[in-house]
Amino acid sequence: MESEIRKRLRWIELFKKYGNAGIVCLKCGISRPTLRKWLRRYEKHGLEGLKGHSRKPNNSPARKVTAEHERIILSLRRERKLGHRRICSELQRLHGIFLSIATIYKILQRHGVAQLNQKRAYRKGKKRYNQLIPGDRVQMDVCKIAQGLYQYAAIDDCSRYKVMGLFKRRTAANSIAFLEQVTEEMPFPIQRIQTDRGQEFFAVKFQKLLMEWGIKFRPIKPGSPHLNGKVERSQRTDLDEFYSTVDIGSPDLEQQLQEWQHYYNWHRPHSSLKGNTPIDAVCDLFDKTPLGEEVDGLYDVSKERIQEQNYRLDLQLRKLKRSI
Repeated sequence: MESEIRKRLRWIELFKKYGNAGIVCLKCGISRPTLRKWLRRYEKHGLEGLKGHSRKPNNSPARKVTAEHERIILSLRRERKLGHRRICSELQRLHGIFLSIATIYKILQRHGVAQLNQKRAYRKGKKRYNQLIPGDRVQMDVCKIAQGLYQYAAIDDCSRYKVMGLFKRRTAANSIAFLEQVTEEMPFPIQRIQTDRGQEFFAVKFQKLLMEWGIKFRPIKPGSPHLNGKVERSQRTDLDEFYSTVDIGSPDLEQQLQEWQHYYNWHRPHSSLKGNTPIDAVCDLFDKTPLGEEVDGLYDVSKERIQEQNYRLDLQLRKLKRSI
């Protein structure tokens, strides 16, 4: 700063010496408007006038981020412990505010808000995978929201397209009702369903319906929730972003859930999809996705059987069938 002041003071001294702005500008490599500007400031304020002034405007009517925006962002971080990516999504869904992740990060940094120290313990040595075609594998799960309120969820392994439904109990009848909902709302044919070993998925009626519709049933091993990780993580997202913002006792909760499902599939960006939405992934892979007739033609009912919930017993029956 002092070197800049000395340099500008030298311009003024040379002007007073020669009395010719052209000579001073030629010697110092500056323009005439620049020399006149610093000369006026020196005559009015002395050495203080030679200090650099901030170019920030006094007011910014076209400013993108307002004080109200900052208040909402800080409130989402403080009250719901959301990271900057989820804050970006919630601003769009709840308030219709469209700010970039980088902008939100800068606001949090400017207010001295520390980063979240809630790193999830990922399993080391586990291989992550994604199916290449929508409908190749759909993960299904049930999550208890409250007493007498259960959410069924099904998510496509490839596109992350998701279907959700609310039921009072986790039963085989409700599993069948939800399966019908999934086949109606998924925008592609389903080749296989993957679940945990919950009793509601092992009813004979449920498995026979899958065979009738040409859908393979592939339950995971016990004690292996990571194999159903996509639907498990999506249930966590529902709890953090949807159920934390609604009244679960509301009579129109199911309607609100359908609105959340639409937002999740059509508007919410997913980091696993490089910022795209599930419907974007479905459209991008439309040419590679087989039609229902092709899926039915590849299904071989002779290779399917009614599976037992008891994993050890099921293994013995599988070995017995192979030996026959």
